[in-house]
Amino acid sequence: MYQQSFRKPYNPPSPAESQRRSSRPFLFPETRSPVLADPSIFFSPRLLSSPLPTNSFFQNFVLKNGDQPEYIHPYLIKSSLSSLSLCYPTRFSDSADTYQIFNPDLTISASNNTNPNSTHIISSFSDLSVTLDLPSSNLRFFLVRGSPYLTCAATGVVSLSISTIHAILQLSSDSSQTKYTITLNNNQTWLLYASSPIQISHDASSITSGGFSGVIRIAILPDSDPQSETTLDRFSSCYPVSGDALFTKPFSVEYKWEKKGWGDLLMLAHPLHFRLLSRSDFEIVVLEDFKYKSIDGELVGVVGDSWVLKSDPVPITWHSIRGVKEQSYPEIRTIEPWLDGTFGANGFLYDGKWGGIVTKQGSLDSGADIGFGIYTNHHYHLGYFLYAIAVLAKIDPAWGRKYRPQAYSLMADFMNLGRGENSNYARLRCFDIWKLHSWAGGLTEFADGRNQESTSEAVNAYYSAALMGLAYRDTHLVAIGSTLSAMEIHSAQTWWHLREEDTLYPEDFTRENRVVGVLWANKRASGLWFASPDWRECRLGIQLLPLLPITEVLFSEIGFVREIVNWTLPALERKGVEEGWKGFVHALEGVYDNEVALSKIRNLKGFDVGNSLTNLLWWIHSRGDQEEGGQFCWFCHYCH
Repeated sequence: MYQQSFRKPYNPPSPAESQRRSSRPFLFPETRSPVLADPSIFFSPRLLSSPLPTNSFFQNFVLKNGDQPEYIHPYLIKSSLSSLSLCYPTRFSDSADTYQIFNPDLTISASNNTNPNSTHIISSFSDLSVTLDLPSSNLRFFLVRGSPYLTCAATGVVSLSISTIHAILQLSSDSSQTKYTITLNNNQTWLLYASSPIQISHDASSITSGGFSGVIRIAILPDSDPQSETTLDRFSSCYPVSGDALFTKPFSVEYKWEKKGWGDLLMLAHPLHFRLLSRSDFEIVVLEDFKYKSIDGELVGVVGDSWVLKSDPVPITWHSIRGVKEQSYPEIRTIEPWLDGTFGANGFLYDGKWGGIVTKQGSLDSGADIGFGIYTNHHYHLGYFLYAIAVLAKIDPAWGRKYRPQAYSLMADFMNLGRGENSNYARLRCFDIWKLHSWAGGLTEFADGRNQESTSEAVNAYYSAALMGLAYRDTHLVAIGSTLSAMEIHSAQTWWHLREEDTLYPEDFTRENRVVGVLWANKRASGLWFASPDWRECRLGIQLLPLLPITEVLFSEIGFVREIVNWTLPALERKGVEEGWKGFVHALEGVYDNEVALSKIRNLKGFDVGNSLTNLLWWIHSRGDQEEGGQFCWFCHYCH
């Protein structure tokens, strides 16, 4: 269930409050869905009694055959038939897409494997890592995100086999036979470190060892740089086995890694980590010249087994910053049948197999409710429910008290902070605590990994949860909702919003696009699930809707707002453009050209189903005169 993780002074609860807290959390009626995958194939039996992740960075490892790759920075990892392959990916790009391709640079297995056709097992997982076992090979891989090394433990005496699709030009070792250098004909150099001496031989495309028991670490040498090799040598003896994220303060995330070996821990930070990384909370050292390439931008070395990431505060408010008077309250009490189970044709159910909420229709048809029954888009859909509940609970506290158990159950489905058997829901179902944004794909296997289309709907989910916290006077829910909203906004502005001068992505892709359509773990696509790349009004709209007070923070850079609107406006001349999408374009146009936008909005002949003329007028009339290049949100008012 939702757990209160932010510290506050302790006040003894009243007897009534104690009784309320002691009651079991509300659950919707349980179902056994026939459309959901069987988690027992890949998860260790001891994990099956707890809720399981449905939007994780390693989700491909537990779906279908478990043999699609996942991007565990800086490597693409693939497990198949008692072997594990790693790839330091090369990026390809054109004006429509930029993406990474998996090639098995090195494939690790055991030549003395007793069952070469057996599958892998997930023996443990955490916020920042997954442990993958090859039981028939006696190999255990600690796959920790941001580690420049792949770490493998031989849990028995193993004859290692390392093959490659490339040609091995040279294999050399140091005098102790605990470090080997592997030079391939694709200009890659790999380093292999062993916890004890290991004897290795090779032919044109494979390496074999004698019996070995201990720890092997393998790392690409970026750009074959001697200085980077010195760094990798220095930190090769300390390895992470897991990592967790802690929410101890609002607008702050703390990473803590469990490590083994000796010495200091070397990890890699992506660009958003680097921007938010606190240099004062823990003893860390940033190695700015130690870098790996990534589709997410350069990964920079950081030494230290604890990090703190700090965001500027993002205020959660019912109104726009300039306080326009509320126009009206929507008629939204039709939400009640969903909460009390009287909707009839549909409704919420609880799935005990993976641990989460599904719908009646979704539990029987994987395509129903846009995949809700297989955990697709949970934060999007439930975020809208939470917004409606928050508004009603604010207007009518008695109604809010009546439906509080259902409200918190919906929230916990995608925002639970608990772990293990004491939880009814997976921990942070959609939010990726290492990337600092959400994924939407659910229990579907994708060759390009997880994906998310609409960042604004993700922001809405956590913003709505925080509003619900305001309505229920739950400071902890306000804090966690605000923190996740802030991180989602930072990620959208880092990886989805493309400014003309940006250099994060290749030049041809940046030149043609002002916003990413769908962001995948291994790909940036300009198209949408429902629209082609030239439907720019849809791309802008899907990253803007729903139009809310928090939108001011998401689109706080006026210069970028002007860029994306000017990039989109020509698309409105295309035949058949829907009026609803035009409304979102003009809403952003109103940020810097209020009168022109207002005139265009008044002339619209229709509006998006999630928008209205009233909402657009509220937005336009709550915009003030802004200076070009500045910000029109609480980042200025609140932080300075």
